Amino acid sequence: MKKVLLSGALMLAAVVGQAKNIKTLVVTTQPQMHCASCEKKIKGNLRFEKGVKSIDCNISDQRVTITYDAEKTNGESIVKSFGKFGYKATEVKNEEKKPEMAPQNSKK
Repeated sequence: MKKVLLSGALMLAAVVGQAKNIKTLVVTTQPQMHCASCEKKIKGNLRFEKGVKSIDCNISDQRVTITYDAEKTNGESIVKSFGKFGYKATEVKNEEKKPEMAPQNSKK
C-alpha cells in the first residue's frame, strides 16, 4: 500500500514539474473585425495553429487576445498565421503609462 501511495505522489510531482510555459499575445487585425462573422473566421482558423490554447476576440476594441504554449509556438508564428485566412495581424505592445507631472509650486 505504501508503494502505491509513494509512486502516486511521485507521478503527481512529475506532472506538476512539467508545467507549461503559457504566454499571451494581443494583436489588431487588418482588415478590422466588424461583425460576429469576422470573429468566427479568426477563431475558426487560429484554433488549428500548434500551441494555441485560447482565443478571445473583442470587436469593439479591435483586439484579438491569444493564449499559447511558448514551448510549441511563438508570437511571430501566430502573427504570420493570420495571413493564411486573409488578415494581417500587428502585435499590440504594452502601452506604458506616462509619468504624471507634479504640480508646480508658484512662489509669489
